[in-house]
Amino acid sequence: MNTNTIQQQLPNTILNGDCIEKMREMSANSVDFILTDPPYLVNFRDRTGRTLQNDTNANWLKPAMKEAYRVLKQNRLMLCFYGWPRAEEFLGAWREAGFRPVGHLVFRKSYTTKSTEFLKYQHEQAYLLAKGRPAMIGGPVADVQRLLYTGNKLHPTQKAVMSLVPIIRAYSLPGDVVLDAFCGSGSTCAAALLTGRKYIGIELDSEYFNQASARLSRVKERIAAKRSLSLIPACGS
Repeated sequence: MNTNTIQQQLPNTILNGDCIEKMREMSANSVDFILTDPPYLVNFRDRTGRTLQNDTNANWLKPAMKEAYRVLKQNRLMLCFYGWPRAEEFLGAWREAGFRPVGHLVFRKSYTTKSTEFLKYQHEQAYLLAKGRPAMIGGPVADVQRLLYTGNKLHPTQKAVMSLVPIIRAYSLPGDVVLDAFCGSGSTCAAALLTGRKYIGIELDSEYFNQASARLSRVKERIAAKRSLSLIPACGS
């Protein structure tokens, strides 16, 4: 598929495939904000045995971040979750691509996902990364955010939509295009749609791609139904 063809499909689309290949088919400087949660390179396995593709090697990391930088518009931001045991590799890939770290966020959980002899794991973390010199859009947000529990029904590392909404509102404008190159069950895409943004999602795993596509269809139906209700005149009007 050539660049012109894929650009005609976008936005408000979830693509099934390798994010590096899909981003290469996208035009440079074509998205306004990136919010993504890639594999952490920690060989993750949840309590039910579910795993993530490409979570055992970093071969994809540098080329994916290079493409993310290319498709992001100048003077805009990316927020990327990462796994702290591999922080140096993520930071190296971001910097090599051209990104400049401008902030670090902690997403606090009300539950423990894992325990070691030293610690209970009750947070996730993300870097805020700049391409160029972005201007403030929605006002600064606290660097400690609440990560609501989803039950991980659709994806083993599913993020709550309402935990992503404040981030999207802070770093993008209504009508902007938000990209999630590792979209999983589509939480970022749903949050973008619910806040009046457009979305592009990319997911490698066919099962999660189908979950995300069905989920976004449901979100679109709810939004359309709400708009229809708002157009019904009140009694006596």
